Amino acid sequence: MPSASLKPGQTTLALWRSVMGGHTLAMEASAAKAVAAGHALLAKAARGNDAIYGVNTGFGKLASVRIPADRLAELQVNIVRSHCAGVGEPLPASIVRLVLGLKLASLAHGASGVQPAITALLEAMLEREVLPVVPSQGSVGASGDLAPLAHLAAVMIGEGEAVHAGERMPGGAALARAGLSPVTLGPKEGLALLNGTQVSTALALAGLFAIENAFGAALVTGAMSVDAAAGADTPFDARIQTLRGQPGQIDTAAVLRALMADSEIRRSHLADDPRVQDPYSLRCQPQVMGAALDVLRAASAMLEREANGVTDNPLVMADTGEVLSGGNFHAEPVAFAADMLALAAAETGNLSQRRCAMLVDPVLSGLPAFLIPKPGLNSGFMVAEVASAAIASENRMRAAPASTDTIPTSANQEDHVSMAAHGARRLLPMAENLAAIVGIEALMAAQGIELRKPLSPGPRVATALARVRAHSAFLETDRVLAGEMAAVAAEIASGAFLAGHADILALLPSGGPAR
Repeated sequence: MPSASLKPGQTTLALWRSVMGGHTLAMEASAAKAVAAGHALLAKAARGNDAIYGVNTGFGKLASVRIPADRLAELQVNIVRSHCAGVGEPLPASIVRLVLGLKLASLAHGASGVQPAITALLEAMLEREVLPVVPSQGSVGASGDLAPLAHLAAVMIGEGEAVHAGERMPGGAALARAGLSPVTLGPKEGLALLNGTQVSTALALAGLFAIENAFGAALVTGAMSVDAAAGADTPFDARIQTLRGQPGQIDTAAVLRALMADSEIRRSHLADDPRVQDPYSLRCQPQVMGAALDVLRAASAMLEREANGVTDNPLVMADTGEVLSGGNFHAEPVAFAADMLALAAAETGNLSQRRCAMLVDPVLSGLPAFLIPKPGLNSGFMVAEVASAAIASENRMRAAPASTDTIPTSANQEDHVSMAAHGARRLLPMAENLAAIVGIEALMAAQGIELRKPLSPGPRVATALARVRAHSAFLETDRVLAGEMAAVAAEIASGAFLAGHADILALLPSGGPAR
């Protein structure tokens, strides 16, 4: 797999998309020097007489317990073992890759005080596909993602479990098969591996990338639905958007205008159309999708900063040699970003679903009932629309904020927590649901457009129509649609549906899937 240069503090969303897809990371020489310097400072502090949290003391509520110098290494192994308390199904390999890369990026600043062997092993595990088995549940997103990161750290010391070459095996065996050796933890190093928001951030980034794919596709299907319903293009006029001034609205309207350009269907309804205004799901697309885009951009900026930051504790100050204890492990920024992404996904799905409902209604669409040439004998897209409503409702339920919940833990030492991990973990299922809703709309809009023949859509909508028809033929009479719905949803989820739409990819914070 290709390798990308890791510059701590300068990574991009596009880089993390590539790591999730299989790219590896190689630290720059300057980062390696910073790691070595930070380790030297931490080692010097550990030899002193002052109590330093997590270096020569216990953890959490036990921070007041001083640990003798001859047991500091044992202390670090113990925290890894005791914190391996995750539950649930293992995280997917692509997420574990992100976690490894994000942990490497955080430690590469040199502020965590770890030995160079730690970052070297993380880099090598990513390169050689030694992927720890990390349970998906058990983090409250404060003091870092302790339980899941402990399972990652366990492999690094030759314990735990990992997947290598497609086989699940003991962590030590996985390292050995990959030609790697476990590390011996020094002062603070177990804590440095366990502290941090890397699992929550990885889940949120993966959710962002998946939501982007479906969001971009929803712009295409929204334009298709305008054609299918013979809607007006006046609401997308640039002057309307400029007067409001919301950047996402301006940008999405421009894309929608380009998507709908040169449509014979709309030209045929410029005069003598009895409808004065279209339903909101058609004409308010710039306002709703634009607001969702602004939310995606804001959340992605928070996540990009988090991916570039240092989130363990305590931290070594290179300029003074001080070791300062703070709270960078608290994942509230990730929790907020995840909640924002959930809202954007839910609202994008709501709007797409309303267009599905509009298209099957002959009063609103001007098309045959349920988009079938002979309704009554045939039910057409009746239950496909019902399915879209069910999935949209499920996403609305999942969009309830996670960040407003907090349960004090660790004998009230951690008296406020972020719940970022499960707030981020719900995003991939939400994105999958969103792709299904938008896929149903794509099938319905394609049917509606072809019911308008001999009038034809513009070239870009025609291209999208052809992509749908590669999976699903025109529905003349009833047939089983589930497989066709799944095929279109899969194309949307993969990002393939956005091929050729450079202007949409340019809107997406990460730049969309690599082409």
